[in-house]
Amino acid sequence: MRKLAVLFALMASPALAAGLQIEVAGEANGTISIDLLEDVAPNHVAQITALAEQGAYNDVVFHRVIEGFMAQTGDVANGKAGADMRLAGTGGSDRPDLEAEFSDENFDTGVVGMARSQDPNSANSQFFIMFAPAPHLNGQYTVVGRVTDGMDVVNAIKRGEGRNGAVIGAPDVMKTVTVTE
Repeated sequence: MRKLAVLFALMASPALAAGLQIEVAGEANGTISIDLLEDVAPNHVAQITALAEQGAYNDVVFHRVIEGFMAQTGDVANGKAGADMRLAGTGGSDRPDLEAEFSDENFDTGVVGMARSQDPNSANSQFFIMFAPAPHLNGQYTVVGRVTDGMDVVNAIKRGEGRNGAVIGAPDVMKTVTVTE
């Protein structure tokens, strides 16, 4: 009887997304595979997964890219290719902001974190991929995943300029973002 109860509990649970596959076009061309960490940040992973399944991340640019630090994307409201790039990074999605899910995961090379404003509970749709370790982010931002393949593509993403890393000209684009199992 206990085995049957466990089986029903598993069947009733929502399907877990194992990861994302991001097709990038621009100066960087190729595929980035990300393992999502549902056990570390279940609410953030659910939000990213839902947006990816809706196609919201398709054609969204990497709008903030800082050499030696990270590449930021995911502004589904203002970051679509061809939009006014001065607004890229100022928006999110029509879904609610999320409460922080801080963890013991470190911001190492290839780690994916959720972007937010000064309010720790303001993450929505934007995320960033680390070029290098950034221990000052540990415990301050929510870790949602890790690059498992395609770090060469991440490293080729067009860099921005100035302190804020704003990309000038044609930024690299997430052409398609799909959920993998």
